[in-house]
Amino acid sequence: MKAAHAAAVLTWVYAACFGIPAIPVSSYLLTNGHLPTFFGLFAVYGGPWSSRLEAGTFVALLIAFLLVIVVAAWSAWWVWQGRKVGMLINLAILSFKAVFWLGFALPFPWLIGIARAGLLAIAWRSLDDPQSSQPTQPAETTRQAHRPDLR
Repeated sequence: MKAAHAAAVLTWVYAACFGIPAIPVSSYLLTNGHLPTFFGLFAVYGGPWSSRLEAGTFVALLIAFLLVIVVAAWSAWWVWQGRKVGMLINLAILSFKAVFWLGFALPFPWLIGIARAGLLAIAWRSLDDPQSSQPTQPAETTRQAHRPDLR
């Protein structure tokens, strides 16, 4: 379960660092006509899409990226609870996020994505399976356990 918890926390940190800024960056772009810079070093979310697309289209992509990240954060809650469906959703949307990472030229999410995938692979066996949540005792043993003692 520790690997699943680590994967969930890593997903939430990723969502906070790369998803939440999409809102103020979108507002800044629509107001000023250009992307803000990160301490003057580089344009935030500046990648191939920023130079090829109009501001409105770029903002729509930022919002789509944010929505995908919200789904990832939501699935991380299920991973934290030990549900395999959360892990499957988290891994399934990884490819969608990779498209955005390329378009926005985001280098660090690739490393975070690899780390999350590795942690989820380690955690796979420890997560609950709907089949395994049922009693593992044979039916006869279960019936005997519920019989009153008539001696």
